[in-house]
Amino acid sequence: MPQARAETGLYRGGHVANRFLMGNRITQLVYLSLGSNLGDRAANLRAAISKLSELGTVTKVSSFYETEPMEFREQPWFLNCVLEMKTELPAADFLAAIQAIESELGRNRAISKGPRTLDIDILMFGSSVLASGDLILPHPAMHTRRFVLQPLAEIAPGLRHPALGKTVRELLEVLGPDGEVRRLANR
Repeated sequence: MPQARAETGLYRGGHVANRFLMGNRITQLVYLSLGSNLGDRAANLRAAISKLSELGTVTKVSSFYETEPMEFREQPWFLNCVLEMKTELPAADFLAAIQAIESELGRNRAISKGPRTLDIDILMFGSSVLASGDLILPHPAMHTRRFVLQPLAEIAPGLRHPALGKTVRELLEVLGPDGEVRRLANR
């Protein structure tokens, strides 16, 4: 197996990005937020984590957190987690692959922000900053959501938001009341 070497490069907007080179392939470090509020929520998240491992290597998974719904409040509470993984897929292909996983695991998009068996959001894809069609990186609302920042701070507190320049810990510290988030004992 060839040795990986880190490379630093500039991306759109002049942001510095770390990526890993494996031969001619580039491996990106990706952070995802997963949520479920229908059926066996924990089993849904575990199934998604298993499926995501087919897209690369899952390196860290946060605890599971129970969170109240934010925008569409008349629905069951969510179970959320955040994971870190490495993938060789380009961002657009990765997005298509996670949307296929959502569908395969029963995601129905009938009601915007409504109940769902599974929701997977790309929080960060390397240090990419871009807006192209359905893909906006980093996730445009991640810095405003406690249900994202709290589990992300558990696994990557020093991770720096490429557009805002603040660490996850710093973003969490300045976040106002944003709904209840309860860490569960195990996943």
